Amino acid sequence: MKSSNKNLSNKNARGSAAQFFVAGELCRRDLVAVVTMGNTPNTDVLCSNVEGTKFVHIQVKTFPPGNRKVTVGMKAEKDFGKNFIWVLAGIPPKGDESDFVYYIVPSSEVSKNVKRMHLEYISQPGKRGQQRKDSSMRVIFIPPFKDPSGWSIEKYKNRWDIIEDILR
Repeated sequence: MKSSNKNLSNKNARGSAAQFFVAGELCRRDLVAVVTMGNTPNTDVLCSNVEGTKFVHIQVKTFPPGNRKVTVGMKAEKDFGKNFIWVLAGIPPKGDESDFVYYIVPSSEVSKNVKRMHLEYISQPGKRGQQRKDSSMRVIFIPPFKDPSGWSIEKYKNRWDIIEDILR
């Protein structure tokens, strides 16, 4: 039982760390970024230009580098508009020397593909031919992996310019 609590703690710590790493990357690019610490629905990091005249809401999802997919949940099916961005952050666990990796993906791209992929999944029979049950879990495949229809987020790797362009 202790090990599962420790793993949950490590996962939560890695998730919190990811939000700060994302905010740090944005600040390195002369943007203003604040971590909301869970106090703002659908926004882990709020980012603006220096003048404070334009804003982007960022939802951060964390995965250990090398994972096949990251879980995003049902809200990934909703297009929150052009000022909402998903950042999928590959944050290595303690002691892992893997590189950090970030995929900066517009909400419209995530919603369209996650919704399609989930509908395709539940419409197909399960391993024993049974009807699959709907659930709240949604996933995005991490490169080099692609979803069963071939959608890949590879082109969004380290695309911080997507956020920078919105805030110009």
